[in-house]
Amino acid sequence: MKLTDILKEGFNPSEWEAKGYLLPKFDIKAVAQKTHDEPTWVHFGGGNIFRAFPAAILNDALNTGQYDRGVIVAETFDYEVIDKAYAPYQNLSLAVSLCSNGTIEKKVIASVTESLKADPQFPDWQRLVEVFRAPSLQMISFTITEKGYTYNEADLARGLSPVFAMGKVCALLLERFKAGSMPLTVQSMDNCSHNGDKVKAGVMAYAERWAADGLVPAEFLAYLKDESKITFPWSMIDKITPRPHSQVQAMLAEDGFEDNDYIETEKHTFTAPFVNAEEVQYLVIEDNYTNGRPPLNLGGALYTTREIVDQVETMKVTTCLNPLHTAMSIYGVMLGYTLISAEMADEDLRPFIQKIGYMEAMPVVTDPGVLNPYEFIGDVINKRLPNPFMPDAPQRISTDTSQKLPIRFGETLKKYVARGLDKSNLVLIPLTLAGYARFLKALDDNLQPFSPSSDPKLDELMAIVAPLEIGKPDQDWSPLKQLFSRADIFGLDLYEAGLGEQIEGMVKELYAGAGAVRATLHKYVQAR
Repeated sequence: MKLTDILKEGFNPSEWEAKGYLLPKFDIKAVAQKTHDEPTWVHFGGGNIFRAFPAAILNDALNTGQYDRGVIVAETFDYEVIDKAYAPYQNLSLAVSLCSNGTIEKKVIASVTESLKADPQFPDWQRLVEVFRAPSLQMISFTITEKGYTYNEADLARGLSPVFAMGKVCALLLERFKAGSMPLTVQSMDNCSHNGDKVKAGVMAYAERWAADGLVPAEFLAYLKDESKITFPWSMIDKITPRPHSQVQAMLAEDGFEDNDYIETEKHTFTAPFVNAEEVQYLVIEDNYTNGRPPLNLGGALYTTREIVDQVETMKVTTCLNPLHTAMSIYGVMLGYTLISAEMADEDLRPFIQKIGYMEAMPVVTDPGVLNPYEFIGDVINKRLPNPFMPDAPQRISTDTSQKLPIRFGETLKKYVARGLDKSNLVLIPLTLAGYARFLKALDDNLQPFSPSSDPKLDELMAIVAPLEIGKPDQDWSPLKQLFSRADIFGLDLYEAGLGEQIEGMVKELYAGAGAVRATLHKYVQAR
């Protein structure tokens, strides 16, 4: 069983279907030809998240028979991905959904019709220029990580021969401008807040520098700023796509599926002909397109307004996912866990995060309408976090905790204060913040040392709690005032918010001695 067998004359699907492989329902070659002749979508970033999500939902849209164009993928960073994960398999891949019950679902993805190296040093560049000059092109999109939108002075100074991704995109937009100032939407699908603004800032940095240097006409800048021509919508994307999993590789091999080689490139990209990802996924997109758009809604994407995209993002980051991750990572590390999925079987940790989400954060959530906050948390708790295929660790999630607390908890607390809500409802969020003061001692619940994950303010914050001793109730607790009045860490001064003394009391319980973390967590979770 090889992916390229599917493209051969006389292919018999019976063996694949008998083993649970979902095959494309559309004419792969016909879609590829139509896409070549009249392309509608170019995606930058050929990594695992692209194949597991945007390409997969386009595949679902094609399976409905209501659309006939695929997507052209362009890689801006690691060209080995094209050579090793796309070309040998004629752009086909296998998407494996990792279900929380320990099973997998297997789907052949044939929506990618071309894979190109987005760099003028390769012949592929001329094909990209041709595509950008095509009137049919509707959207370019990105999964290149937030770092991909950066630029620096050296690259800006290279003129029309940039190295960074945003410079290359700007050069291709210049080709579209020269071809008649045709409309296009520039759509980020990266997991970062207000992602469309980040793409726009990157593109405009190059365009403005080139205009200032006399390399492009002022009309090019006007074209990019004209929202009837070029738009940079926001989106919210959420789907965990880990590296190819050895357990999945073994399960596929047992089926007789041969294209299961594990690939690591020289730039340390980890990929394979198959891509595995969690079963739950969300893609909410601001519907602001100037030349039409591929109907990704046929595959499950949600199109809506910018305001609602922002509400969904806020719901996820401040209530339904990110705060739960942080809370369980702080306590999970102290309780000796190394897997998030294992934490979800803990009789204290599971109700701890459930009650944070449903009981304490939910009262200040704005329901965006397109996604139900209660159902979102339900998926997080019942499907996503317990998933045995997700080898995520509290040690990784606790990275940069000081940078995460003001958003993940501070925003909720500020809303309680601003709306005059009853803060006696807040028990477990304060316990999370109290737990951070105990976490900073770098001693687990058995008083064994651990190495806290990297954090730009770690040394500074550990120095604040350094005078505090575990098992000494009558000591000077004044360092806690210094810590919990830090609005830069918690989003607000917790004493001014009326929560400082409550949190101090919890810290004292957590510092009582060996086993105090478990005992304090259990006490407050049960009481709540």
